Amino acid sequence: MVTIRLTRRGAKNQPFYHVVVTDSRKRQGGSSLEQVGFFNPVARGKESRLRLELGRIDHWVGLGAQLSDRVSQLVSTYRKQAAA
Repeated sequence: MVTIRLTRRGAKNQPFYHVVVTDSRKRQGGSSLEQVGFFNPVARGKESRLRLELGRIDHWVGLGAQLSDRVSQLVSTYRKQAAA
């Protein structure tokens, strides 16, 4: 099964997450099919906190990919921001 989930990058106490499309049987930091965005929970100043490629996410969901719980929340938040 294909899953859209977060994979952690960044230094200790400075988390940075890539939103990736990957096979659910692969480990969390392993290879991915495609990177479709990022999430920076500790963004400061003018740094972007969240950026997603909604077109690519919709494409993968149309092909049967499942969103993780956290990515589902981030996508809904991003859609609300884009609409405003």
